[in-house]
Amino acid sequence: MGVSHLSIVNTHPSAKVTAVCDPTGYILDVLNKYTGLTVYSSYDEMLREAELDAVIIATPSRFHAPMVEQALSRGLHVFCEKPFCLDPADSERLGRMAAERGLVNQVGYHYRFVGAFLEMKRLIEAGAVGRVTHVLAEAYGPVVLRPKGSTWRSQRAEGGGCLYDYAAHPINLLNWYFGPPTGVGGSVVNKIFSRDSDDEVYSTLYFPEGVSAQLSVNWSDESYRKMSTKITVWGTNGRLYADRQECQAYLRTADNAPAGYGEGWNVRYTTELTDDVWFYVRGEEYSAQIDHFIQSIAAGRGRTASDFESGAQTDRVLSMILADAARGPSTADIAAVENPAERRFTLFGARRTRVKA
Repeated sequence: MGVSHLSIVNTHPSAKVTAVCDPTGYILDVLNKYTGLTVYSSYDEMLREAELDAVIIATPSRFHAPMVEQALSRGLHVFCEKPFCLDPADSERLGRMAAERGLVNQVGYHYRFVGAFLEMKRLIEAGAVGRVTHVLAEAYGPVVLRPKGSTWRSQRAEGGGCLYDYAAHPINLLNWYFGPPTGVGGSVVNKIFSRDSDDEVYSTLYFPEGVSAQLSVNWSDESYRKMSTKITVWGTNGRLYADRQECQAYLRTADNAPAGYGEGWNVRYTTELTDDVWFYVRGEEYSAQIDHFIQSIAAGRGRTASDFESGAQTDRVLSMILADAARGPSTADIAAVENPAERRFTLFGARRTRVKA
């Protein structure tokens, strides 16, 4: 992502790359030889010497919190790759720090800049599917496909595993659409091939007004060529589906639908929902999010479409899922119940609650 961000910023009409920092000597040698950029192997040294207005941090996740804090302390605007921080306490503290100093801050949740997911948000807010009742949020891809070998992404302390690397994306979209959940349940954080971290994540998220969401994420699924994130929304007036390619809407009535939508099936493709960008790499959304960050700095806007506060919300949900998975499942202790009208449910190692049948 660092190389992608470098190419995007380097072509932006309103921004200039002043310096690059990386611990790998080979990368620095290549960049210095072929781009002429000033390069550093020390982040501290770069912050002291380079003339900077902002920094883009694209490092293993465990470095995000201290590097963001250093930049904010020097009055620099910060774009940080996702997940924001592995500890939600750090996320919340840095969000407050950026807000208090009036600094532009953004987390790299690029799906918020994909046309189909933007259109889904517009349809939900318009009430096109009526009252939302349930959501399915999915992400699959071929990251860890064998037991041997690993990268920082698959190490719990470095990247956070599938939960922080993959599940963070659909969770961030759910927060964007419905706000933070009030609770989670039935969470499973499971290893398939990884020794140190999780490869699949399943959970139920509970939102206000009776909205529930099923989370299904697996980064050891080689039936997908690359990461695929998709959201399905059910409501009293129909169903919505969105992925990077399209937004589908089945509507019983078109009473609250935007212009151009009618009863039955409606399909809008990302190509017709996405504005052109000045430079394309990986996808329009990557350039769009960096442009949003740069334009926010130029306009003096501290808040962005994916700011530290929203990143902290996602980090809190990730922490909730980990805690829920650690508690284990609830089971019905039928044999011990004397009154058949009453059922006792025991949560392993945690608590007991009685529920009337």
